[in-house]
Amino acid sequence: MLDHQVVLDAAKWLQGSALGHFMRESGAWTYAIVNLLHILGVASLFGSVLVLDLRLLGLGRRLPLAPIADATGPVAAAGFALAAITGVGLLVTKATEYVGNPFLALKFPAIALGLANVLLIRRTEAWRDRGRRELLPREDRRLAIMGGLSLACWLTAIAAGRLIAYW
Repeated sequence: MLDHQVVLDAAKWLQGSALGHFMRESGAWTYAIVNLLHILGVASLFGSVLVLDLRLLGLGRRLPLAPIADATGPVAAAGFALAAITGVGLLVTKATEYVGNPFLALKFPAIALGLANVLLIRRTEAWRDRGRRELLPREDRRLAIMGGLSLACWLTAIAAGRLIAYW
C-alpha cells in the first residue's frame, strides 16, 4: 500500500502542474470539452471491447473472429488513447480531492488488468492464428475466459470512474 503522504504529495504536484493550472483557469468550457472527449474515448473503447468480448464468449459465433477483431481493435486502441489523455486532464484539475477515493483506487488496477489481459490475448497462438485456421475447442474456451475477464475489467473501470464523482 502506498503511503498516504506520498500520494498526497504526488497529487499536489499534479494539481500544481502547468496542465492542472490550465485545466482550472481556462474556463468552464475547457473542462466540459475534455470531459466530453473522455466520455467519447471510453465509449469507443468499451463499445469495441463489448463487441469483441461478446464474440469471444460465443455470441455470434457464426461471424468469423478475425474481421471482428480487425475492425474493433483499432477503434478500441484509439478510444483508450483518447480516454487516457483526457483522463489525465480531468485528474490534474483537482487531484488532491481524489486522494483516498476508493473508486480511484479500484479504477486504475482494473485498467491495468484490462491492458494486461489484452497483451496476454495477443500472445496466444489462437489469437495469432484466428484468421488462418479453425480454432480448437480448448482455444475457444481460453479466449472466452479472457473475453469474460476483459469485460469484467473494463466494466469495473467504467463503474469506478463514474462513482469517483460521488465519493
